[in-house]
Amino acid sequence: VQLQASGGGSVQSGDSVRLLCAVSGRTIRTGALAWFRQAPGQDREFIASVKGGTTYYGDSVKGRFTISRDNAKNTFDLQMNVLRPEDTAVYYCAFGPTVITSTVRSQSAYYYWGQGTLVTVSS
Repeated sequence: VQLQASGGGSVQSGDSVRLLCAVSGRTIRTGALAWFRQAPGQDREFIASVKGGTTYYGDSVKGRFTISRDNAKNTFDLQMNVLRPEDTAVYYCAFGPTVITSTVRSQSAYYYWGQGTLVTVSS
């Protein structure tokens, strides 16, 4: 199973960016899909996940970021709006075929990870 993240780049504060994660080798129809991020010198942070038809968000991005999935294309994405300098980080997509609802925010619940894509937001 491979995850390929794309869509990162350098933007200005207030801009929008869409990240895409393409999954190959296994269907994403079951399990949970997620995005995490890691800023320099900080721990990896939960951003968003989707399991079935339910989405979950970290407090720092709630209302600004939206996660969605396309089962037909075996992809999922993260639409990020009203970006702030503190959103600067490497963003990682993750897939957990057997994630249970109580652990959707936990890194350890996800077995497959993408390589990360850098998003830099300048003020």
